[in-house]
Amino acid sequence: MNALSKDVIPSGTKRSSLAALNDWVAEVAALTQPDAIHWCDGGDAEYAALIAQMQADGTLIKLNEQTHPNSWLHRSHPDDVARVEHLTFVCTTDKEDAGPNNHWMSPADGHKQMDELFAGCMRGRTMYVIPYCMGPIDSPLARCGVEITDSAYVVANMRIMTRMGAAALARIEREGSFVKGLHSIGELDPNRRYIMHFPEELAIKSYGSGYGGNALLGKKCHALRIASHQARNEGWLAEHMLILGLENPQGETHYIAAAFPSACGKTNLAMLIPPEGYRRDGWKVWTIGDDICWMRPGADGRLYAINPEAGFFGVAPGTSEKSNPNALASIQHDTIFTNVGVTADNQPWWEGLDHGTPVKDWQGRDYAPGNGPAAHPNSRFTVSAKQCPSYSPKAEDAQGVPISAIVFGGRRASLVPLVFEARDWTHGVLVGAAMGSETTAAATGAVGVMRRDPMAMKPFCGYNFADYFSHWLSFDKPGAKLPKIFHVNWFRKGDDGKFLWPGFGDNLRVLEWMIKRVKGEVDAIDTPVGALPKAEHINLDGIDLSDEARTKLFGFDRNGWRAEFASLEEFLGEFGDRAPHALKVEQQRIAAQLD
Repeated sequence: MNALSKDVIPSGTKRSSLAALNDWVAEVAALTQPDAIHWCDGGDAEYAALIAQMQADGTLIKLNEQTHPNSWLHRSHPDDVARVEHLTFVCTTDKEDAGPNNHWMSPADGHKQMDELFAGCMRGRTMYVIPYCMGPIDSPLARCGVEITDSAYVVANMRIMTRMGAAALARIEREGSFVKGLHSIGELDPNRRYIMHFPEELAIKSYGSGYGGNALLGKKCHALRIASHQARNEGWLAEHMLILGLENPQGETHYIAAAFPSACGKTNLAMLIPPEGYRRDGWKVWTIGDDICWMRPGADGRLYAINPEAGFFGVAPGTSEKSNPNALASIQHDTIFTNVGVTADNQPWWEGLDHGTPVKDWQGRDYAPGNGPAAHPNSRFTVSAKQCPSYSPKAEDAQGVPISAIVFGGRRASLVPLVFEARDWTHGVLVGAAMGSETTAAATGAVGVMRRDPMAMKPFCGYNFADYFSHWLSFDKPGAKLPKIFHVNWFRKGDDGKFLWPGFGDNLRVLEWMIKRVKGEVDAIDTPVGALPKAEHINLDGIDLSDEARTKLFGFDRNGWRAEFASLEEFLGEFGDRAPHALKVEQQRIAAQLD
């Protein structure tokens, strides 16, 4: 490790302008007592040294160089494979500011508990200091942070997922502010594992986990929980959304931001390949981002968005030539795989792949179907966004891209149709607040349980949801040219339990209808819950839908929606007087129409 270790701010940096950072690093070193300190520069030599070190100590396993050059497998501890929402806290001075949507602890108690865990925890280890930027390095929408960690695996992943190193440090020097993230893998003991957020201090402390969402602090911790708090104070939005560009045959591109809970198809939609007929006609989909979206009103009143991330931390199982050929193409080289299986010739393997046979499972055991899946259901790949064939050159635009439509959606086996449009912004905010989805393997706990997940932000909003809804409503002001809001449900099932909509590339047919609505080219069927498409306005050429599918995908179940809105009233009631009056009025208006 000596080749990597250095314990001072890099030469050429003005020490006076980074005194706060240097003081904090010294303070953390005194607490954690590492053997060495390494300031990360993000360079190729540094990365190569890290990879070599991790290969030597078994943290990374080299994959088949012929089929997957410069790619690696990491196996995490079997008890450390997903986000731990029940151990994730928001520490605000006033408990009400965290809201019923978060686990709360006072800042004093949070710091005390974490600092007791951190005391001496890096003895025998190297402490890495990672300056990073979330968003294009020169974007006014971007924000910087510094993560301190004792995990080389985290450093390697942060290099892929953020703009890390010297350029970020230079921006921190210019701006003088940054989010502080302190992480240690600790002993990987589930009983000594906590992720604490201090939004009022722009600080994060994470202990006892090496898993992505718990350890890559630029991701969910900074880019959503802390950033959502920053965004509220500064007049923008930090959202759990993909961003894609839909280019029509005339060369006109509309940008869409879409919120889905984890493992509900965000990456698939972000990298969508149009159906053959659409491709022949000249339609294209451009990928800006697959998971997080920061939006800010521009001078023209429109919302402009950036993807704060530089890479994809995608779910591997189900990624295939059929479901997401662009994702599959992206991860053929220079990729870190986590908790997937491997074949006899050392290629990565997961359930849903079109070829290959696993011989080892995600824990390194000989694969046997009786032991469960070869790849963990939440196994991941980390790869640079620039490796995606559909990666948009606009992804690096400093000002972001203008958003024409915002889409909400979740896994709903019943009731919710394929697509509907909100009547106006207030109704759209209610649609987002009402979002429900069946839980997936991306979080610990039972899978397939229906829960409310407003804007897909339940695990990620860094403050009271009632205040978050009010913040969304605040964007509707004179001069604003806000996107239309839609809701989709790719997961509606028939009586036989099978999906009624083909999904994947065919979801473009629904996006096309949305853009027609944005441009005012087609009318729609008004219902109390929103505007439904007329069957003739969605291009179904080449799709064979049964009568049941047509009825359920494009229909309106008044009785079912009546029960849904009664449930929604209870949900809004959980936030008491803090819930925005406008949303309660909107819920009651629609409920009255349903009656």
